Parts: sequence; C-alpha cells; structure tokens
Amino acid sequence: MFVSHLKVRNWRNFPIIDVDFQKRLFIIGPNASGKSNLMDIFRFLRDIAKPEGGGLQKAVADRGGMAKIRNLAARRDPDISIEIRFSDSPEGNGTFRYELGLKQQARGRKNTLVSYERVSRNAEIILNRPNQDDYEDIIRLTQTYLEQIAVNQKFRDIVKFFQTITYNHFVPSLFRHTNMIRGIRGGDDPYGQDFLENMARENERTRRARLSRIEQVLKLAVPRIEHLEFIRDQVTGQPHLQVLYPHWRPRAGIQQEDQLSDGTLRLIGILWSLLDGDSLLMLEEPELNLHSGIVKQLAAIILRVQQNTGRQVLISTHNPELLADSNVNGQEVLLLKPILEGSEAFIVTEVSDAFLTLERDAVEEQLMINKTRTENLDQLNLFE
Repeated sequence: MFVSHLKVRNWRNFPIIDVDFQKRLFIIGPNASGKSNLMDIFRFLRDIAKPEGGGLQKAVADRGGMAKIRNLAARRDPDISIEIRFSDSPEGNGTFRYELGLKQQARGRKNTLVSYERVSRNAEIILNRPNQDDYEDIIRLTQTYLEQIAVNQKFRDIVKFFQTITYNHFVPSLFRHTNMIRGIRGGDDPYGQDFLENMARENERTRRARLSRIEQVLKLAVPRIEHLEFIRDQVTGQPHLQVLYPHWRPRAGIQQEDQLSDGTLRLIGILWSLLDGDSLLMLEEPELNLHSGIVKQLAAIILRVQQNTGRQVLISTHNPELLADSNVNGQEVLLLKPILEGSEAFIVTEVSDAFLTLERDAVEEQLMINKTRTENLDQLNLFE
C-alpha cells in the first residue's frame, strides 16, 4: 500500500495541497517553501497513530499547538483538513481513503477537536465521525480512531501504515559521537543518534544481508573499502560499524564509525533506511555530504531498492544533480512555490522545468550571498 494522492488545507505554510503521488517523489523548492512542512504531514499522522501512545493532543502540542500548525491565511475557515488516498498497485487503483478535520475547542481547555474523521474503501464507508456517541460526549472528539485499537480494526492497514512511516535526516556527527552527545533518544530518532542501537536490534541474518548490499555500493562509491561489518566491543558490549581498508599490516586498515568521513556515514545511513522495511520513507536532502558523482547515481539506487522492497520514498532536495538520472520523469517531481500567503505545490510537466527551477534558486541564493558579503572579506587571507 502506498500514498497515491494528498489533499490538505490550512497546514502550516500551505493554504491548500492537492497533488498525486508516485512511488518515488522528489520535492523541490527554494528555502522556506515548505519541504519539511509537507513531510511533517506524514510525521504528524504517524505521531497520532504510533502504539507508544500520546495521540492527537500530544502530536499537536509537540508542534506548538493549533496556532503553529494552522496556516496564517486561514481566517474565515480556520479548520485544518488532511486527506490521504492509498493504492495497492502502481496503476493507482483506489483502495483506502482517510480524511481528518481538526479544529480548536472554543472554550475551556481549548483542546484540538476532531471536526470530522472518515474512512472509506472504494465505495464502502467504514467510518464517519462525528457520530451520535461523539455528540453525546464531546471529549470523545479529542481523540482520533487511529489511536484506539478497540475501534479501528476495519482499517488497521491504514493505522499500521502510519505507524511505520520513517523520516531520515541523518546527521553524521550524531552517529559518530553518539556516546558524547546527550539529546532526545527514542525509536523515532531521525538523525542517527540511535542508528547503531536500532541496527543491533535487527535479526542477525537480516542485518548481515543488508550490510552486504551496502558494502557493494560502498566499494563503488568510496575508494579502497574492502569490507563492512557490524561488531560489538568485547568489553563494553557497545555496537560499532567497522570498515576494512587494504593495508600491508594485518588488520591495520580497520576503521570504526568515529574514523569514517561524513559522506561515508551519511551514505551508510541512507542505504540502511532504504533497506529497512517497506513503509513510506522520507529522505530530507540526502545529497548533503555526498560527492556529486554519488548524488547523480542516488535516484537510480533508490529505484533499484524500491524494485525489491516496494517501498515508497519521498525525497526533498536542492540539488539538480539528484534529478540527472534519465529515468526520473516530471510526474515524480513536486515543486513548491512561494505565493502571497504561503506556498503552493504542483507536479512539474518536465524534468527540465525542475532543473531550471533549481538552477534559478542557486543563482538567486548566490546573489543574496553576494549582497550580504562583508566589504573586506578578502583580507582574511592576511590573518596570521
């Protein structure tokens, strides 16, 4: 099952989104156009549905409340609405549709309330709220049915889909120095701080198979790598990634994650995420830290992994080299464009249009850098 269509109203900087999705979708646009905000729609639904609890109220509170997630232009009709259509096949045959409307309670604690929640499968209506029980007890509308296993049995495929959504914005420094950096830790960590622990929890046979595939890519992308393996420190039990480089002294060419380059670590993190499951995966600017030659091959790598896992992947990017692969078509590129009161989103007609947009953004960014350039900057080379 994958997302075939997204329709949203009044979410963050988007007055409205109404676009088709492909199994692989590149999200492009200038800075502050809403790439991360668009991905956060799916993170929001995941946070509501995840089995650890928290639900709707915590998902809204974690984002600063309704005032922070509601579009500032939403004056006459301030409700937020989200509609997700799913498909079971690449041809786009419709299956489930999930619709959620949200509003703020007018009085009292001003909780976020469900203004409507609907689920349908083809022509069959499975859920339609508010129902009579909701009208008799308004507190029921502080929760969605996504977070209530007692009532969501008929559409639990949707619940499971949302629960297993993955967001990846891998930060090599967190991966490399995880024991030195204290921060928020948990199963939803998108930045790499829990990467090795999550890898350690994987079945050993599955872990070896994935690392073997990652090793094949590394041998092509990173000079002189011979072997990649997962180990545990014999004294502390701490998990590590270990890479072997050729050296005339036995085992002298061994390096662990704290010695690897940012690009190598980021590539390992991206490849592991691609192989880790079959749910929706969101990659935030995967080109960071990577050599341009690798970036040009990244779209093809994603496609090859998708052919094996069936996983849907959303990729945000500023880099035109990521779209350089000849197999990327215009239907796979979603352009975010700033407008008077937020941003709009639409599928580009041709990949060439996306190239022009990204190149124009790069030129405009350079012009802004030039305008803010300090007058005597060139004299820094005189510093002793």
